[in-house]
Amino acid sequence: MKGKESGGFSRRHFSGPAVLQNLIGVGTLTLLSLWVHRQMTILLVMSLFWLTSPACCADLKEVKAKGVLRHLGIRYANFVTGSGDGLDVEMVRLFAKSLSVRYEFVETTWDDVFSDLSGRKVRPSGHGFEVVGNALIKGDIAASGLTILPWRTKLVNFSTPTLPNQVWLVARADAGLKPIVPSGSVEQDVEAVRSQLRGVRVLGIFDTCLDPRYYTLDRAQADVRKFDGSVNELVPAVIEGRAECALQDVPDALASMDKWPGKIKVIGPVSSMQRMGYAFSRTSPELREAFDKFFEQCKKDGTYIGIVRKYYPAIPKYYPEFFSQE
Repeated sequence: MKGKESGGFSRRHFSGPAVLQNLIGVGTLTLLSLWVHRQMTILLVMSLFWLTSPACCADLKEVKAKGVLRHLGIRYANFVTGSGDGLDVEMVRLFAKSLSVRYEFVETTWDDVFSDLSGRKVRPSGHGFEVVGNALIKGDIAASGLTILPWRTKLVNFSTPTLPNQVWLVARADAGLKPIVPSGSVEQDVEAVRSQLRGVRVLGIFDTCLDPRYYTLDRAQADVRKFDGSVNELVPAVIEGRAECALQDVPDALASMDKWPGKIKVIGPVSSMQRMGYAFSRTSPELREAFDKFFEQCKKDGTYIGIVRKYYPAIPKYYPEFFSQE
């Protein structure tokens, strides 16, 4: 060492074995202090990790003990209206009632919903995702018209499918695009839609089921544009002329046609059939199992179809096989 030693002592003031022992003692105390500080830091980091990790998620037993079921939801179409009702709001309320616990709505966003449920901040990438950090867990069940996508199933667990879905291309009423004539083949119908998209501006929301990249619309030479607004603002953006068309899932497209009659038209599908479901943390298997049993009972006694017809009356007509009783 040069100059002053730890503790502010200059080397030239001391010499011999006694001094060396002194210095070793000072160094040991310093190292001990650093070690204690390091251990405390590690304990703090571990505490924060466990507080924000999926291990802290509430399974069925914990939900019942707390007496509340937290519903993570996003204001979206008729799933969560923002007025205290909606298809998913009613279903989760009934589920909470079946568990004899209080229902609590926790508003979230499309960017945060799976982080708020899983305790992991992720960045979707194709059919997978990258973990970029931890997050506080804010809910026990996520339900807002969630499509079961491959990357999502790797992060959370979904219930049995609760609603059929498909992604449609919706255009302004005066756009040059023509609605296809259904052929009976989903593949042929999708190709008929894609064949009209060369140079056409298409709005979509990345990393959701409305992401044009999932359906390779760029290969159809469409002018794919990322929409930074909310899902609820897609159709108004098309009506205002910001693009000729946009992607929408079936329930939202049907709701949009009712909301803006005569201003939009459905061109046809850009995807194969999909499914929607309710999401649970991977550490809540019993809660998901309880929901699946509850949902099956609601299907058998007619409760679910009644709620679906209340919020999406046309869907059973489009997909009667999904709602048929076994």
